[in-house]
Amino acid sequence: MRVEPLSIEGAFVVTPRQHRDDRGVFLESFRGDVLAEHLGHRPDVVQSNVSVSSRGTVRGIHVSNVPPGQAKYVTALTGSLLDVVVDLRTGSPTFGRHEAVLLDTDERRAVYLAEGLGHGFCALEDDTTAMYLCTAVYDPATEYGVNPLDPALGIEWPLGPTPLLSPKDAAAPGLEDALAAGRLPSWEACRERAAALAQRADRAAPS
Repeated sequence: MRVEPLSIEGAFVVTPRQHRDDRGVFLESFRGDVLAEHLGHRPDVVQSNVSVSSRGTVRGIHVSNVPPGQAKYVTALTGSLLDVVVDLRTGSPTFGRHEAVLLDTDERRAVYLAEGLGHGFCALEDDTTAMYLCTAVYDPATEYGVNPLDPALGIEWPLGPTPLLSPKDAAAPGLEDALAAGRLPSWEACRERAAALAQRADRAAPS
């Protein structure tokens, strides 16, 4: 398994090693211990979500308050999707920047994004199934959205300018409005959260 950082701190792309034979393929899709080598702590997965999307569907951009925040580990089980990470941490040196990674059933890569990072994706095929491993349970009171079509984000979604959005995502504010409303997590709070998780891991490690 290869773990590589993206240009946004706290985001990684994970490429598993696949073992193929006449029966098919086997791979380790998630290794908390391997991620811990890069994060400084092992992700505490407490919820698994699965979404099935038609071609051209865009889900996101979603982010949770920090604390507690919600880190995610996202992969495609069927079909393919363009996964997008957006830095929504106010005060971050890469605030507003995004990175896109193709997730499919060929390379079977995954994306990890830390607490405070925004997330969305576009399904490139019908019946695209995405799985998210999450470090906190979903809480609608602490999750916010930024409109994925906001020109300020500069995301070039594939498959045309009018993707299929949920009413909630279509009505989400743009980046500047979300910032002005104080609805985005701060860079300082996210760094404090990461440091606290690393300290907890150090205390739990055998001496």
